[in-house]
Amino acid sequence: MKPENQMIMKQLSGLLLLLISLSLSAQEKDLHMDLSGEWKVRLDREDLGEAGKWYESLFTEPVRLPGSLAENGMGDPVTLDTEWTGQVVDSSWYHAAKYAPYREEGNIKIPFWLQPEKKFTGAAWFQKEVLIPESWDNKHIVRRLERPHWETRVWIDDREIGSQNFLATPHSYTLTGKLGPGKHLITIRVDNRIKEVNPGINSHSIADHTQSNWNGLAGELSLTVKPLVFIESVKLTPDVEKGLVLAAVKLRNLSGQAQSGSIRLQCREVGTGNSVMQVFHEIPLIKDAESLSTELIYPMGPHPMLWDEFNPNLYQMDLELTSSEGLDRKQVQFGMREFRSEGKRFAINGRPLFLRGTLECAIFPKTGYPPTSTGEWIKVMEAVKAHGLNHIRFHSWCPPEAAFFAADRMGVYLQVECSSWANSGASIGDGKAIDAWLFKEAESILEAYGNHPSFCMMAYGNEPAGLRQEKYLQEFISHF
Repeated sequence: MKPENQMIMKQLSGLLLLLISLSLSAQEKDLHMDLSGEWKVRLDREDLGEAGKWYESLFTEPVRLPGSLAENGMGDPVTLDTEWTGQVVDSSWYHAAKYAPYREEGNIKIPFWLQPEKKFTGAAWFQKEVLIPESWDNKHIVRRLERPHWETRVWIDDREIGSQNFLATPHSYTLTGKLGPGKHLITIRVDNRIKEVNPGINSHSIADHTQSNWNGLAGELSLTVKPLVFIESVKLTPDVEKGLVLAAVKLRNLSGQAQSGSIRLQCREVGTGNSVMQVFHEIPLIKDAESLSTELIYPMGPHPMLWDEFNPNLYQMDLELTSSEGLDRKQVQFGMREFRSEGKRFAINGRPLFLRGTLECAIFPKTGYPPTSTGEWIKVMEAVKAHGLNHIRFHSWCPPEAAFFAADRMGVYLQVECSSWANSGASIGDGKAIDAWLFKEAESILEAYGNHPSFCMMAYGNEPAGLRQEKYLQEFISHF
């Protein structure tokens, strides 16, 4: 072929790739609805909302989401009677004469934590109208709330969908068959009070000492649509010694009839985009409303790039599931690394590891809650690395996924914890609601963040109380 023809073919090839990319971007946009922006809000100071069926009426007061009530200037002025979450060790402020000027109305200055301009503890109701397109009819729809604080209950129009109360992971609600084409009213009740589940008043997941016991919805607020046969979850387990990844894929069928199809896996180097290889797998029959778990071995080649603090090499696994219901895609970032204990020491990829760490107690004074953008967490990781450290312990809380993406990229080893510091009025192992809740939250943490190579360690939480705590923690460690 003549050089000029080669150039034309190269240009046409580039144009074709661009058109394909734009087409895929448009398809992805059609599958995702961003709900950030203006919502309406109503504060339920007297707990009248449920009995009064507030979800049936339209609210009028505007609020910007994602965000907290405090960021929106909402709540109550701070007074001597303000309800706080957290232990006050020295209460002399409340009695000593020298602090009297700071106990006067209009000049309240609480010394125990960063004092917000306004504070609200209780139930807040958030509401937004959405228009569901015809193309979403007969599809699987999921409502995602990335970082609510704390308990959420969701209604679609006048129909209650359910409630969730995890602190460490997104709240996801399945709306399949409940959100047809046309206009709908989404109502979310958010309650930041300690109720049946008490993780401990000093837990950095909820305490006013650091991030504040805020009320609101941070991070991603979205509706996502998938085919009725879809990829429910992916767990990637790298085997450094054998140079492979074990992919445990869970598929779900909500189509109303038995389904078969195929799944394709392709791994790429993050940064270069270089492809490792493709693996195809025919899936057997999945009955309606059932899940199918399948394990696939993915060879990474003779010399896969390993991940550690000095060489944070990353891969992305692209998964495509094809069935008569259409195509479903999922992308998972991971690293080839082996983090393990050897006697009384830790090792990374077979080498001895010395953890040089720092503590993170959810201290974000500008907002009162942790950021959900990777860029903000890159700043944190850069500060860690600049001080010669390689490790962060998240004390009695677990950060949003953006922290894991940043740590993956920067080569920082993370220890996360469930959202509990179970003493000062709380305990574990005594048959309270917190016992089962911690197991569920730990499962949720592993499901949400477990593929990230930076996620190396996890603990129940911090300094527990309880007469049977030892037995409980033994069971917790054995289980996980």
